[in-house]
Amino acid sequence: MGHAFEETNEVELAGVTPDQVWDAIATGPGIDSWFMGNNEVDPGATIRGAFGAYEPAHPISAWEPGKHLAYGGEPAPDGRKLAYEFLIEGRDHGSTVLRMVVSGFLPGDDWQDEFEAMTAGGAMFWRTLVEYLTHFAGRTAKPVTVWGPEVRDWPALWTRLHAEIGGAEPGDEVDVDGTRGVVYYANAQTLGIRTPDAIYRFFQGITGHLIAMHHVFADDGRDERTWSTWMGTLS
Repeated sequence: MGHAFEETNEVELAGVTPDQVWDAIATGPGIDSWFMGNNEVDPGATIRGAFGAYEPAHPISAWEPGKHLAYGGEPAPDGRKLAYEFLIEGRDHGSTVLRMVVSGFLPGDDWQDEFEAMTAGGAMFWRTLVEYLTHFAGRTAKPVTVWGPEVRDWPALWTRLHAEIGGAEPGDEVDVDGTRGVVYYANAQTLGIRTPDAIYRFFQGITGHLIAMHHVFADDGRDERTWSTWMGTLS
């Protein structure tokens, strides 16, 4: 039967310019700093991503620098589709309003689990974009993506992770393997932590693995192997 969906988020960003927002959503280095994987933008034509074996190419349908960006929405052979739209409005006193609309369609009768994961992940991506623009606008990050071991008991895994860092709720001050930070967002399937030079995120992958999707703005001495070992201690 399938399921159509649409989700809208809006925020006013104090001290952030429309150009800074545009750079975050419409350039490869900008998208790399808050979304997932590695990204390339062919201005006005295509946005391409690379996240493991997933390599989407989204045609751009609206390209007004500093004002309006839309891409995606082309249906796959099975009818699946996903589209993004961003509307940017500069306000007085140096603030900018950003509105993001995500819409699409999931085919089949077993869409519920995928939709739940997409909703949880989408909320984290939005909150990370806001966090990036609020605290790191103008800086670019190296994306670090690591698949941890397969998880058989997710409640136990999240309990161990929360205990390891010393927090689970937004505003909690935590310690990630010796680096102090604060939880900026969490839901049932994700956890996001901001440090002075990085954004660390953990996702309950639909494949059954804990996935780290970090954004590192300055070398923190960790690479994919380091994170894989650290995540392995939680299983």
